[in-house]
Amino acid sequence: MGFRYVRALILAALLAVPAAAHEIGTMRVDVVFHRDRTWAAKIVGTRKFIPQAADIRFDGRKVTTLSGPIPLGAKAFTWRYARAYSTYALSLSNEGESNLRQWIEGDATSKPFVLSRAVVPPTRIEIVRQYLALGFTHILPEGLDHILFVLGMFLLTARVRDVLTQVTAFTVAHSITLGLTMYGAVSVSPRIVEPAIALSIAYIAVENVIATRVKPWRVAVVFCFGLLHGMGFAGVLKELGLPRSQFLPALLSFNVGVECGQLTVIAAAFLLFAYWWQSKRWYRHRFVVPASVAIGAVGLFWTVQRVL
Repeated sequence: MGFRYVRALILAALLAVPAAAHEIGTMRVDVVFHRDRTWAAKIVGTRKFIPQAADIRFDGRKVTTLSGPIPLGAKAFTWRYARAYSTYALSLSNEGESNLRQWIEGDATSKPFVLSRAVVPPTRIEIVRQYLALGFTHILPEGLDHILFVLGMFLLTARVRDVLTQVTAFTVAHSITLGLTMYGAVSVSPRIVEPAIALSIAYIAVENVIATRVKPWRVAVVFCFGLLHGMGFAGVLKELGLPRSQFLPALLSFNVGVECGQLTVIAAAFLLFAYWWQSKRWYRHRFVVPASVAIGAVGLFWTVQRVL
């Protein structure tokens, strides 16, 4: 009687062990963090995996899916599966790098896995800083055509009011087409935009030689040319790429960087030349006209070059 009782207890205990125990003992979890800023977990060797029992965290912040975008600025990843009853393998890897395997005991939490900078989306502050710098360097020192156009606006008159009026018109115009082009609302071939930008430089320079002051139509002309330059900025920005999750901050930051670059060009020209000699009678004859002729010649050369 006692033996039967013990045997019954043993049998009951065996039956009480979760049916998934044997299966989960062969489970393997593969997690890959991709360079396109996404991640995915693949569960191998079990037919009874319950996603709701997985505790997945980036820097302690829980996510509820087995794939998706990597949170901004995330640095470490941890994994836990509450329904595991025996040891299983957890394979973690940043795309392009060797994987790291951890053996997880039952429902224990994995050791934090450090994410590569190549796979982690930058924070909003990092994006703003990055695209500010990209916008600025697109003008200084890389944007010689835009530098010459800005100098052309400045050369006709160094009066602060006239310069700011032109710069404001130019800024508003290129901001409009930069945004519309990046959002896909406007699309013009670079084979048209680039020669037109070069021609705009030549036109501004020629007008500086002919006119002696800012005429009313000058601001309208600068505005129209600003629309062209905005498409040129958009072409460069498309090559650089914009993060999908932070599209607007990146776009605005790039535009602000461009403005800072333009204002730096104007400030440098004012401090180096106009501040000292604009009141001299020879200033226009010896400086404005020769500089405008040189800028116009470069603009015409670029126009022909870009057309051909």
